[in-house]
Amino acid sequence: MDERRNFVRLLGGGVVVAAGAAALAAWWLNSDMPAAALEVWNGPGNEPDVRKRAVAYAVTAPTAYNCQPWLVDLREPDAIVVYCDRERVQPESDPFGRQVVIGHGAFIELLVMALAQQGVQASVQLWPQGELIGEPRHWPHIPVARLRLADGGVPDPLFAQVLRRRTPKQRFDLTRPVSADILQGLTSVVPVGGMVSSSGTVEMARVLPLRRLCAAAARVELATPGTAMENLQLLRIGPQEILEHRDGFSVNDPALRIAVALGQFSRSAPAPEDSPSFRQALQMFEDQAQTAMGFVWLSTRGNSRTEQIAAGRAHVRQQLRATDLGLGMHPMSQPLEEFAEMAPCRAVAHDLLLGTARPGDRHSPTVQMMCRLGYPMAPVPAAPRRPLGDFMTA
Repeated sequence: MDERRNFVRLLGGGVVVAAGAAALAAWWLNSDMPAAALEVWNGPGNEPDVRKRAVAYAVTAPTAYNCQPWLVDLREPDAIVVYCDRERVQPESDPFGRQVVIGHGAFIELLVMALAQQGVQASVQLWPQGELIGEPRHWPHIPVARLRLADGGVPDPLFAQVLRRRTPKQRFDLTRPVSADILQGLTSVVPVGGMVSSSGTVEMARVLPLRRLCAAAARVELATPGTAMENLQLLRIGPQEILEHRDGFSVNDPALRIAVALGQFSRSAPAPEDSPSFRQALQMFEDQAQTAMGFVWLSTRGNSRTEQIAAGRAHVRQQLRATDLGLGMHPMSQPLEEFAEMAPCRAVAHDLLLGTARPGDRHSPTVQMMCRLGYPMAPVPAAPRRPLGDFMTA
């Protein structure tokens, strides 16, 4: 059973439901993911518009909480203008919008790759009207980037992995170590001397404290009411909700679906910290952390919006390389989050990874992404994506 599925069931309090009616039993067993929620992973099909085809690939980009916060404007000829959808930010876990901007970097990178695959070269102008600053809820509606299109794009070998890329959230195989050569294959995706630096480790002497850090950060996120509620509000339970929203955390657990139908599950409050449900949910996150067979991370010299975009572009390229290498790569975002309760964990993360415990300043070295590495023990499902038209702004 998918471990995210276990987590969201337990975070809401846990349920035990028995049902005997034949109709209810049939409904219980119907746990298939709606095919329409995954249709974007089949590619753009016969779409004739070069820009729309590129967007169809770009919306598979990874984002924190599967929020898919992108809007594109195609009204300008030979251009794609990218905006942030301010309704799709997470103010509790991502109060300054760093993670959402990283998600835009991943989106932009896939746009550029998808255009190049069609022989189109994209020149990217970031922040044509100035950088987004402050809290996401106060951001003005200004472009994140404008892509100017011209002939001459050169296909990228990593593009072949775009529709195969997955983010594994389950346990990794403890019997399969990640080799130093595989790690080098990931870090080498990021050019030396650029805006973003990549490092990693598969040495247990360094992996073990990072495992403990991830488990500790998970406890903080679960125990903080605002972030716990944000997770609950992103639940999409059962095929109908998954198909309706196609974002957030997809949960098709039959017991949870029946509990919702019978009014026995509430998303109005998280489980108390002293409850068995909290402890079981924490155990799920600890199982994820404790099966990490290595870590890879991305850092920047400062923490500007432009550097966050660059980190997102590097991150998706690393995920594509991991896909090519048959490796699982799962972002462990909690230790890097900027809400107040996470500050001690964030300081430890920067100390362990960069040798500095003073993150956060715009001009200070900043770890932008940290991912656990390993080999999944079961096939990794694709995450739902919204219909292409939802990303188009008038």
